[in-house]
Amino acid sequence: MPYATIKIFCGVIATIGLYSVLYKENKFYRFFEHMFLGLAGGWMLVTLWTESLKEAWWDAMWGRVSDGANPVIEQNGNYLWAILLPIGAMGYFVVSKKHAWMSRIPIGIIIGLWSGQQFSAWLKKYGPQLQASMSPIAPTNAESFFRPIPADPADLAEISKYTYGSQAVVNFIALVTLLCVLSYFLFSINFKAKSMNAMTKMGRYLLMIGFGAIFGSTVMMRFSLLIDRMYFIFIEFFKNTLFHIN
Repeated sequence: MPYATIKIFCGVIATIGLYSVLYKENKFYRFFEHMFLGLAGGWMLVTLWTESLKEAWWDAMWGRVSDGANPVIEQNGNYLWAILLPIGAMGYFVVSKKHAWMSRIPIGIIIGLWSGQQFSAWLKKYGPQLQASMSPIAPTNAESFFRPIPADPADLAEISKYTYGSQAVVNFIALVTLLCVLSYFLFSINFKAKSMNAMTKMGRYLLMIGFGAIFGSTVMMRFSLLIDRMYFIFIEFFKNTLFHIN
């Protein structure tokens, strides 16, 4: 039996085994769940070395750098990076009762480096959102309500200088949504004005709409995965492999 056919048979059995949990919890599902986790763990271990540690640590430590055109360029090695190996190995002392304190050293280093990186990552992620929340809500160009589509890409920069009516409406809705949602989380203030109470209630409804859209996209992602697996079983397996139907 060809290898491709054996691979398809194994894929179908694994797919049926994983989806058997829809009936009830069973040993057939448990077997394929543990097999999947084992394969994923092994794949992650290999990927960690090939896509991260080898290039960013091992090759850089020995001075072997690839720039695409030349596969390997010999440079001066950064041999001090070898200190990372014993520091990382200290993490495995967590399984020892006597020397468990040594595992806290790499954990503390990682948490310290991670905290500094997260501050930069926070600015990169939420900085553009903060800037987008300050978009103008008054149009600056009255020639057209909708933003025109440039015939020449060179005109895009000139069009982007102006705010058109449709953009102003979208920016206004986004600003109202932002203020209403923020007002909903001001639990330490007792709002007595009816307008503020209505604002907080609107913020709750807008949050529900947002969460509903997120959950809806999650369900659609699950359906996309299901459709892909059903196509694999009924088309690639039954039609093209088992029965060879043209």
